[in-house]
Amino acid sequence: MTDPDDDLIPSVFARDCLSRDVLGDVTGRWGGLALAALHDGSFRFNALRRKVDGVSEKMLAQTLQALERDGLVRREVQTTIPPRVEYSLTELGERVAAKFVELIELVEGEINTMRAAQEAYDELR
Repeated sequence: MTDPDDDLIPSVFARDCLSRDVLGDVTGRWGGLALAALHDGSFRFNALRRKVDGVSEKMLAQTLQALERDGLVRREVQTTIPPRVEYSLTELGERVAAKFVELIELVEGEINTMRAAQEAYDELR
C-alpha cells in the first residue's frame, strides 16, 4: 500500500503512471459505455448488461470491478432476500462520465461525416 502523503505526478504518457491505467479502464471497450450508461442513473447488474448491448457477463463484472477500484463506480448491496446489488457513479465517476457522454454525443453527431471519411479511405485502398 502506498503512503497517502506521497504525491503522484500524473503523466498519461509515462509507462508506469496510474493515470494511464485508469484511462485504460475508462476508455477500454466496455468502461466508457458502462460509465455512460450509469450516467443515466443506478442499475442492477442485469439491467446494466441489457443497456450495454453485446457485453458478456464476465466482461461487465470485470469492468465494473475495475471502475469501482478506480473510485468511479459504487457497488451497493442491499440486505434484502434475495440480496439486491445496484451500481451507480461516485461523484468523481459523474464528472468522468459527463466528459465521456460529451464525446459520445460528438461522435454520434458527426457519424455521417465519419462514415464518409471511412468510405473515401476504403476507396483508396
